[in-house]
Amino acid sequence: MAAKLIDGKEIARVKQGFIGDEVQKLKANGITPGLAVILVGDNQASKTYVSNKQKTCNKLGMYSLLIELPKEVSEEELIRKIKELNENPDIHGILVQLPLPVHINEKVIIETISPKKDVDGFHPINIGRMMTGQDAFVPCTPFGIMEMLDYIGADIAGKHVVVVGRSNIVGKPSGQLFLNEDATVTYCHSKTADLKEHTRRADILIAAVGKAGLITEDHVKKGAIIIDVGMNRNHEGKLCGDVDFDGVKEKAGYITPVPGGVGPMTITMLMYNTLKAARSAQSKH
Repeated sequence: MAAKLIDGKEIARVKQGFIGDEVQKLKANGITPGLAVILVGDNQASKTYVSNKQKTCNKLGMYSLLIELPKEVSEEELIRKIKELNENPDIHGILVQLPLPVHINEKVIIETISPKKDVDGFHPINIGRMMTGQDAFVPCTPFGIMEMLDYIGADIAGKHVVVVGRSNIVGKPSGQLFLNEDATVTYCHSKTADLKEHTRRADILIAAVGKAGLITEDHVKKGAIIIDVGMNRNHEGKLCGDVDFDGVKEKAGYITPVPGGVGPMTITMLMYNTLKAARSAQSKH
């Protein structure tokens, strides 16, 4: 019995329908949710991401502002730009597309964004609030994963979740969100001894390391839910995830495809966070 597919495109379409309706309600009250994206340099992958974010913004009736800066831009100039946006009442969400050129300190840049406009959910204040179970902007990919599991009606409480990967953007916050939902969480990473021993115990397995085909059928417990966050190119240049999809799908209960799984949800939750920021700005007026 092959695994059921968790269709990120379909779930994103449903969620975006809801977001679009809520944007119209805000606009009727004179507020257009505004997202500013800062793109430094000319990294092709970053350009593609940013263009997708803009298209989705426009489709949902939001205001989108793109600020493109040369890769030589100084850290001071970038900070000045962000501070201007922090003060701009038409902008509710600010996102600086990562990675940044090496001469710019990402940590400093993320901390310059106002926590109230940090729709990526990377500011230490939002991370701290999320850790302690308070209301916060949640990083978009982990947020998207939780939405997908909610959509298929997955029961999380008491389940064993194994997260492979410990990045600040996906791995760590994903584990924390599962912990907040009463799961038992194991983190694995490049220094983990005997990865299979851990992944085989997972009811829900999150693969987020960026290594094509790392998770094979013998890493997986029968009937487990497999969420593949990896975005890699295989030797033929095709997009693929961290999971050997063809092998694993025969054993898993549910699985996300790459592309068309977690990716569409990441952008959707960014839109949701921008809507949330605009609502919270409205309630302060």
